[in-house]
Amino acid sequence: MRASVAVVCKDEPSLADTLSSIGPPTEGGASEVIVVDASRGALDRVRCDHPWVRWVDFEPPPGSGITIAHQRNLAVATATGDVIVFTDAGCVPDEDWLGRLLAPIADEGEAVTAGPARADGPNIYGTETKWGSGEGQYVVAAATINLAFRREVFDSVGGFDESFGAGEDLDFTWRAVDAGYRIRWVPGAVVRHEWGSAARQFRRSFNYGKGWARLLAKHPKRLWFVARADPVPILYPAYLLFLPLAFVWPSYLALLFVPLWRARREERPWLVMTDHLVLGAGVLAEIPALARRSRKT
Repeated sequence: MRASVAVVCKDEPSLADTLSSIGPPTEGGASEVIVVDASRGALDRVRCDHPWVRWVDFEPPPGSGITIAHQRNLAVATATGDVIVFTDAGCVPDEDWLGRLLAPIADEGEAVTAGPARADGPNIYGTETKWGSGEGQYVVAAATINLAFRREVFDSVGGFDESFGAGEDLDFTWRAVDAGYRIRWVPGAVVRHEWGSAARQFRRSFNYGKGWARLLAKHPKRLWFVARADPVPILYPAYLLFLPLAFVWPSYLALLFVPLWRARREERPWLVMTDHLVLGAGVLAEIPALARRSRKT
């Protein structure tokens, strides 16, 4: 089994830490490490310091904004392995990360595996960021921050949807599940990620909100599942949409004490609540674009 580890980036100098942690290709490990780079030369120093990396320069299509999905598709097209592994620039995998992530694929015939991402450094959330509950072997969605899959999965679902600026990984894994594949959760395959300042996390959350709007528009049958499992992309846009009610019903603002109470075990409950409001704003901001797109089709 040949495994290609792929990282996409724009202008993250922390990519150097990621590549150093992954290390050069080895027998029994990664057959190759690929970087799809949209930095237009800003990361040339990192490139020179890691000559064993297959470096692919990426030029964004005209008029495009966030191009992560485009870069991921190019990474898979470039890769020679029959298993593709994704992690993010700035992630620092644990020493045995790759072996643990690939073991269910190599030894047990699994098609897709995913593992947890843990905050390393200041973070809005004090708890571990992960997709598995620790209660079962399989999960219903996963992020490309820590994901491996056989090439046949990619071919079966048609790759990453390039209309997404964010959330393309959840869309990809949802479609994989719909196609009959299962996502094996590997709790011991850990990557650690420094999420950046609160301002950077808020910008990320706004883009995530836009991605959630596209996700729910594309997968309406999952609306009730999301409402039960993680209602943030639904409740917070609704709260913001009806915020003008506060002018005639000031106590409407008191509803914010509910999420504050739910986030009481986090290190920074106010930041968690603000982060969710920013995500809700991203959902609402994307709705007009979705409506225009729907009219055109």
